[in-house]
Amino acid sequence: MSRYSRHIVLSEIGQAGQDKLSNAKVLVVGAGGLGCPVLQYLTAAGIGTLGIIDHDFVETSNLQRQILFGTSSLGINKAIAAKARLEDLNPTINIQAYPKKLTHLNALSLFEKYDIIVDGTDNFRTRYLINDAVILKSKPVVYGAIYKFEGQVSVFNYQNGPSYRCLFPTPPKDGSVANCSEIGVLGVLPGIIGTMQANEVIKIVLGFDNVLSGKLFCYNSRNSETVMLKISKSESAFEKVRAGRETFKNETSTAICESHIAEISAEMAFQLDNVQFIDLREQDEKPLVAISDCLQIPLDNLEKQLDEIHSEKKIVLFCQTGIRSKKGVTLLQNHNFNNCYSLKDGASAILNYLKISTQ
Repeated sequence: MSRYSRHIVLSEIGQAGQDKLSNAKVLVVGAGGLGCPVLQYLTAAGIGTLGIIDHDFVETSNLQRQILFGTSSLGINKAIAAKARLEDLNPTINIQAYPKKLTHLNALSLFEKYDIIVDGTDNFRTRYLINDAVILKSKPVVYGAIYKFEGQVSVFNYQNGPSYRCLFPTPPKDGSVANCSEIGVLGVLPGIIGTMQANEVIKIVLGFDNVLSGKLFCYNSRNSETVMLKISKSESAFEKVRAGRETFKNETSTAICESHIAEISAEMAFQLDNVQFIDLREQDEKPLVAISDCLQIPLDNLEKQLDEIHSEKKIVLFCQTGIRSKKGVTLLQNHNFNNCYSLKDGASAILNYLKISTQ
């Protein structure tokens, strides 16, 4: 009651409305500039189940705008880092981290678990993938986009409303539109747009009128001008998605795990706090690697020795080249170890890093 008291005293929300928020399930795709404020405010609002999918790692350049993270998050997968921070903000809700990339192989099964999808991505390929998957699963998606000083917000596929393809029927050619790493972005802009996305999610859950369906809200942070554009529904856009359903047909749980394993460099691995290394090579394999808190468990024995692995730690698996370590991550994920990484380039990468760091 005390945590949500400011909601409950609002006559338009009350206890019944807060119960709706507590029963809602929301998946946020991307824990970057837009995803960070979305996640913070939905967590604080008490969304009962919150999913986070992101395959990327926190870098120093992110901290200018991705304020969910701090220096201690550097080198950690964004979904996992976000989950840790958000559980401190609100430990009463269920937060699921998916440290992998959203693909045609896992989108439908993942979206099926949630009521609302939030698009916090920064590339057109994934935006169209999200659009097509929500249409096939009949889910609404809260869309946000930023460009230098300008941002957009809308809600697609809501109560038979327009979709993203109704607004942008054809994807631009790869590389034809620069992203923020190439042209920059004002740091506060994703905070403004992401917070508006969170607001649309709450409006949908509470059943409020005037959801941004069939509308594109445009904001310019340099002059504070806003424009509201109308979006008309195109039945051909929906037909195109349904006709392309076959692109999702190979959806299998195995493919989901093996398609995008969270990889980490040796430099990032040694910057992690509370980490356990696991050498998946056989005992006679060289070069020998001497590092602290490292278990040697050949891949064939990994499933038999799960009790030796500390689930509360970040787990970095390595082998000779990085192939077996990816299989090891898949195996551990199947046993609910979600904070594990495959070391890129294997044991040689560790030796190279240690040699450089001691020079």
